[in-house]
Amino acid sequence: MVVMTFYIVLTRYVFNTGSIAIQESIIYFNALLFLLTTAYTLKHDGHVRVDIFYGPASLRYKAWANMLGGLLLLLPVSVFLLWVSWDYVVEAWRIRETSPEAGGIPYVYLLKTLIVVMPILVILQGLTEILRNFLFLFFEEQAPEIITGPTASII
Repeated sequence: MVVMTFYIVLTRYVFNTGSIAIQESIIYFNALLFLLTTAYTLKHDGHVRVDIFYGPASLRYKAWANMLGGLLLLLPVSVFLLWVSWDYVVEAWRIRETSPEAGGIPYVYLLKTLIVVMPILVILQGLTEILRNFLFLFFEEQAPEIITGPTASII
């Protein structure tokens, strides 16, 4: 994205030319980056967490916090996002939405599909994390790596 941005600036201000499609592709790459890595970030415990109570807590407390947070916050928010964006994305597919700019990328409906893919991936990863913590709490399985991993001391 940085190289593409440099190219856009260079062609616009040095050569007085440009490409709408290349400018829009930066938006597409940005959306890909953030929407498709949300569940991956959850898997690797990379999201921001308030460390005041969680950091020094026991493994069981962390497992309870992760499980209840997933059940009461993560899943409802993800389902809500999926629900409210569904018609928006379906309409984009129905009309095969394209860029409003002449020379823009004609596949806006594919980009908007990421809006529903993201909560689906987060729901699947959230269910995995909830189950992992449930097994630790009630069946004395091995503590989830998310609790005991190398970043546990800073999270």
